[in-house]
Amino acid sequence: MKNPLYKHIKTTLVITISALIAAININVFVYSGNFFPGGFSGISVLINRLGLQYWNIDIPYGILYILLNIFPTILVFKYIGKRFTLYSILHFTLVSIFTLILPMVRLEYDIILITIFGGIFAGISVVLALMQNASGGGTDFIAIYASNRYRKPIFNYIMYGNMVILSVAGILFGWEEALYSIIYQFVVTQVIESRYERYKYMALNMITEHPNEVSAAIFKATRHGITKLWGEGGYSQKPKCMLYMVVNAFEVNDVVQAAKSADPKIFITISKAEKIIGNYFLKPIE
Repeated sequence: MKNPLYKHIKTTLVITISALIAAININVFVYSGNFFPGGFSGISVLINRLGLQYWNIDIPYGILYILLNIFPTILVFKYIGKRFTLYSILHFTLVSIFTLILPMVRLEYDIILITIFGGIFAGISVVLALMQNASGGGTDFIAIYASNRYRKPIFNYIMYGNMVILSVAGILFGWEEALYSIIYQFVVTQVIESRYERYKYMALNMITEHPNEVSAAIFKATRHGITKLWGEGGYSQKPKCMLYMVVNAFEVNDVVQAAKSADPKIFITISKAEKIIGNYFLKPIE
């Protein structure tokens, strides 16, 4: 078991890097492309630009972002977990601070390049936070809560909700910026969906002559159940056992290594499990 202090230091470091990437994205890519990010980040940018354009008031993005996160933070603390909430507070607080102290830089590159790479930066920031069981706050809180409840990723659905923000931005500031913002948000969502594996499931079929040893090794690596199906090798005519189990995508390598350590000759096939019905253990978010 890892030292709790080491784990805390590692988590804090990764969250700090994630927050720094998010702030750089806001002050460089979002600023250069005049984008409207999704969620509370987009609302903060929208209010900031409304203040500048219509009232000549510069309301800092960082302050708006913290204020908007107060209410959802209270809800998440109640329904998700203390550790998750505290690290999420650290994340969006650092993002707010970094956006206040880092300079605004306007890039002069092609708008498509700015859109794509801005979306990649934003997506990486979110994934880094999620991998540490934290988030950037705002609609990420909603996505995590719903994903945890329904046990499937819903970040694509969050993107649909962001269309409301982008529609308002398009009406107020022009549709060209809003349309580029849709591309930006699409890239962000695809990065998150491709790299965040908590709610992605994989089915493993493992054929072995040593089912008890393999099962014991796997149980040391994960808490998921295994079903044994007995058969016979078509060529060897030897008795075989197929072990069937479903695990989260991020657990596959650990399970495979454990199985091969018990039986180097084990035959394994891995496929995607689209949906699970029934009892399945998913480690709760702390």
